[in-house]
Amino acid sequence: MRSAISTNLAKSKSSETKLAPNDADVFRAAVGDIQPLPDTGRVVPSTKRVPPIVRRRTSDASSTPDLLSDHLAHANESEETLGFQRPGIAPQTLRRLRRGHWRIQDELDLHGLTRDEARIRLVNFLNDCQNRETKCVRIIHGKGLSSKNHGSVLKQLVPSWLAQRPDVLAFVPARPEAGGTGALIVLLKRSSLKIQLD
Repeated sequence: MRSAISTNLAKSKSSETKLAPNDADVFRAAVGDIQPLPDTGRVVPSTKRVPPIVRRRTSDASSTPDLLSDHLAHANESEETLGFQRPGIAPQTLRRLRRGHWRIQDELDLHGLTRDEARIRLVNFLNDCQNRETKCVRIIHGKGLSSKNHGSVLKQLVPSWLAQRPDVLAFVPARPEAGGTGALIVLLKRSSLKIQLD
C-alpha cells in the first residue's frame, strides 16, 4: 500500500514539473530573437532630490536677538595674558593666532561708540561674518586714552562679549603693528550649514 502511494506521488510530481514551464523558457519564447543594446556605461541619476536647508539671514539688526551680557567678566584681564580659547580647541591655536597664522579677512572699529551701539555693531558684524564664512577678523575696541575716566569701557566689555559667542573659537591681543592692546584678533568657527544648490 505504501509503495503504491509513493508511486502515485512521484507520478503527480513529475507531471507537475512537465506542465509548469520554466520562467526563463517562457521569457525567451516571448522575446524571440532580440539582441540587447550595447552597454554605454551611463549611470542614470536618481530622480529623488533632497530639499535644501534654508539658512536664516541674521545680518539684520531687527531680526537678531542681542543675548550678550555686560555683567560677565572675562577671566584674563591682564594685557599681557589677555586671550581666550574655547574648551576643546588645541593649545597651539592661541600661539598660531598670536603669530598671525591666519590672514585677517575683515575688521570692525568700535572707536567712539557707546556701550549699546558697540554691542549691536559687534553682534551684526559677527553674524555677517558667519554668513560670509569669514575665519579671522580684527576687532578694534581702543585703549580708552580719550575717555572721561581714562579707562576703556569697551576694552573690558568686548572680550566678555566675544567669550559669550559660540562662534568665537579664540582671540588674542593684536600685535603692535596691528593695533596692540587696542584690538583683538578673533578666530571664528565657520558655519556648518553651507548650502550648495545644483
